[in-house]
Amino acid sequence: MSKELIEKAKEKFGAIIEDQFRRIKKIKEDTEWVNYARLKPVIIGLCWGDGIGRVISKHAQTVLSHVLKDEIAKGKVIFRDIAGLTIENRAKQMKAIPDDVLEEIKSCHVILKGPTTTPQTGDKWPNIESANVAMRRHLDLFANVRPVRIPREGIDWCFFRENTEGAYLLGSKGFDISEDMSVDFKVITEPGAERIIRMAFEYAKKNNINRVTVVTKSNVIKATDGRFSKTAFRIAREYPDIGLDEWYIDIMTAKLIDPARSKEFKVFVLPNLYGDILTDEAAQLQGGVGTAGSANIGKKWAMFEAIHGSAPRMVKEGRDKFADPSSMIRASAMLLRHIGFPGSARKIEMALEVCGQYEKKIIITGRDTGVTGEEYTQYLLSWIDNPELEEKWEIGDE
Repeated sequence: MSKELIEKAKEKFGAIIEDQFRRIKKIKEDTEWVNYARLKPVIIGLCWGDGIGRVISKHAQTVLSHVLKDEIAKGKVIFRDIAGLTIENRAKQMKAIPDDVLEEIKSCHVILKGPTTTPQTGDKWPNIESANVAMRRHLDLFANVRPVRIPREGIDWCFFRENTEGAYLLGSKGFDISEDMSVDFKVITEPGAERIIRMAFEYAKKNNINRVTVVTKSNVIKATDGRFSKTAFRIAREYPDIGLDEWYIDIMTAKLIDPARSKEFKVFVLPNLYGDILTDEAAQLQGGVGTAGSANIGKKWAMFEAIHGSAPRMVKEGRDKFADPSSMIRASAMLLRHIGFPGSARKIEMALEVCGQYEKKIIITGRDTGVTGEEYTQYLLSWIDNPELEEKWEIGDE
């Protein structure tokens, strides 16, 4: 019996390895980056998602429409609604991203995506793959970029999380070998690690940052994390003005909240699972996961989103209108910067810091103890249009 089970496991594992060799070949072949300056118009796809995503995404679109009103009027930017990425539709079609929805997504240049529900064992939904993981794979969005800034504590971090490999790449490909054993897979490839690590170093170089921190558990997970570590140190030799240090994920979670150390870190690069964990911790320090946006960047497409989930409990309790839209609005600012509107992006980012960290004239709490997301969005817009925005931001930044 055990011999038969082993042979079946070998067959499944062989198919996975063959698929990964094909993926490596494609990574090596894809060399061209999209040039947004040449696109007429730039098409922004809007996926509302599930739960509170349906609410906070609309607030983000309000802000985007406001700062891009001239470009929209001239036909330089257009929005395209993509309605089919809901958990109900995905479950009905038994696909992480239904085929027609994927084609709609691919017809856009960038995507603003609300949080989507990922089924888990024991809930009412079928066991389909995460829409996020699927989108990152289908569009090859290999770089998950998450900035966190806490000026009053001297913290200005940027995380480069590998998005298409690691423990999440094959999360839906694991299987039960027997009644007593289950196996999942973790994959790190040389070209996959190289492109995210190089992006982190290029960011540091462009922003005059002299340090990159790679986060692994290479002392224990020697093959995959070891490859990521070795690749980082190989690439570091090409950037002699930028230092590279390596920290293990367990101690890094502690040092991130260590006042004696935290402000020393600037740029992080790390595999998928570690990046997911560490950036949630970092966002909490900034003011909660509801304040943090996320960019998912590939060479042809890019997707921007909040870093948190769809919060079905808030919807069930009737609190969705009180959900904080800051995460999606910050993601919108990252989208603007990516497609070539850094001035508008900076206004949004400054307004978020003035409203959320400095002035706090009105507060959003996620409950009726604070304002609604709509009221908070209007508060942000009042500062985006305020000629004193930069002065107020500079005072707070001190």
